[in-house]
Amino acid sequence: MKETTRTMSEEKRDYLKEGARRYQEIRETLLSTPEAQAQFEDIVAEHDLWQQLVEARLESGLTQKDLAHLLSVSQAQVARIEKCGYDSYTLSTLRRHTQALGKKLRISLV
Repeated sequence: MKETTRTMSEEKRDYLKEGARRYQEIRETLLSTPEAQAQFEDIVAEHDLWQQLVEARLESGLTQKDLAHLLSVSQAQVARIEKCGYDSYTLSTLRRHTQALGKKLRISLV
């Protein structure tokens, strides 16, 4: 019985550490060229904008339907704007969206 317990604990793996190590290996490989790094930064920027829009709405205590009413658009249009990966924003749409949430739109070039 003790031998079985020891064998099971010896086989226990730290999947979190393995996953973190594999992630770092893949990340280093994928970001090894300037082109890949630029593409990665574009994806992160798009994700950040989407996340900021959703978080701002939630912090305001509004549902998508509430925000749509303030903007005089459909709930589906708000959902589209907040969709991860959506990249057809206009400056006017972003400005109206953020103003309705009581926020200011700030754009910076790096």
